[in-house]
Amino acid sequence: MKLHCLSTRTTFTALNKNGSAQALPKFKLSGEEFLSKLLDRRWTLLSPDTKIHQIMVSSTKGQNSGGVLSNVSFLNNNQPYLGNKMFEDNQGLSFYIVRDDLLHPFVNGNKARKLDGLLPLIEDHDVTDVVTCGGCQSAHAAAVAVSCAERGLKSHLLLRGEQPAILTGYNLISTIYGNVTYVPRSFYAHREKMLETHASMVAGSSGNVVYCNDIIDAFITAQTFERSKFVQMDAPRGTKSHSTKVLVVNEGAGDAVALLGLFRLVDYLSQDHLLGRTRAFNFVVDSGTGTTAVGLGLAALCLGLPWKVTAVMLANTIDAYREQERRLIFEFKRQFCFLLDIHKLNGADDGIVHWVDHIRPRKFGNILEGEIEACQQIAQKTGILVDPVYTLAAWEMATQITTAHGDADVVMLHTGGTLGMFGLAQRYKSYFGMLNDVTKS
Repeated sequence: MKLHCLSTRTTFTALNKNGSAQALPKFKLSGEEFLSKLLDRRWTLLSPDTKIHQIMVSSTKGQNSGGVLSNVSFLNNNQPYLGNKMFEDNQGLSFYIVRDDLLHPFVNGNKARKLDGLLPLIEDHDVTDVVTCGGCQSAHAAAVAVSCAERGLKSHLLLRGEQPAILTGYNLISTIYGNVTYVPRSFYAHREKMLETHASMVAGSSGNVVYCNDIIDAFITAQTFERSKFVQMDAPRGTKSHSTKVLVVNEGAGDAVALLGLFRLVDYLSQDHLLGRTRAFNFVVDSGTGTTAVGLGLAALCLGLPWKVTAVMLANTIDAYREQERRLIFEFKRQFCFLLDIHKLNGADDGIVHWVDHIRPRKFGNILEGEIEACQQIAQKTGILVDPVYTLAAWEMATQITTAHGDADVVMLHTGGTLGMFGLAQRYKSYFGMLNDVTKS
């Protein structure tokens, strides 16, 4: 097995049409020009399109039964005024919701965005196998499994802990679409070593192991930025080489390449007929690894958008999230910004995401009394399903900001996560068993 790791000090050269090396051009692009070049590539999603709904918020003064949102009621406007007509909308308190939960039946919205730029890159580099990891009910692992299977790739999923008695939710999807191995928590604590060891085993003595940063660096050194689109190969994947090539994808796809899909989303949303580029929106998103929030913030900064990103911290400390933010920005600058006027990112090092605590802090993965009822209330009033671990946290924050500042222009990114409800129903039988009682009362 060969471990291929390219130096982070890669010299950026490229091949011209005659095949000889040439230096990349020294001129710098504006934010919009840079984004145009960055997005000129092959993608996983056929289109960046997503639905935008408007959630009307009104006070009920305790009329609802139970739940952490018992004092408010919601109504979903699934055909809201957008673009210039948004300024004509005076229907009272509301926030907008980007329905990325509708992108794929089994792949979470934020996972689909993270994989949007990565999967074509994987195909074009003749990767045969993908190794990644996550919790027992990891939405990331399920997304990788499904996406790889759709492209004829093998996925190897290292899941933390023991196999549950009944497979359900994301765990079931991961098992059906991928190759699952359960890993003791003591071993899982050393993720990098764990992933490297398993990838080496999959590769065998004649295969190769590569990482996301490696194939990005290899691409940059092989082509000019003007040709930086991962074009579809004429020959079917797998005809060039019969050796095993294993790609390691970090937990939660927390690599700089995952930011590409978020840039594409921001570019789409900032069109004049949607959210536009002049209104100061406050994007609210739930944060596991924090990659989605950083991608939104960095893209907005590159385009010069007056958008704020508020990320609800769910899985780590604020210091850990800030360190993740710095790491992703550093990697992105190194890999993609050699043509961008670096002054465009002057504010990035000072922080581009407003990290906030969960309204009701708890250990990650736990749910509290009343939260299942809150999800039920939202579903019955709006037809939108949120889960109590991730998206309910974003919904609550969007509601809190909206009610506290009526003209806050809040936009919640619905990242999905609803399949996780099935796993939670096994763990919290008493909470879910109370739903019928709440409905009847």
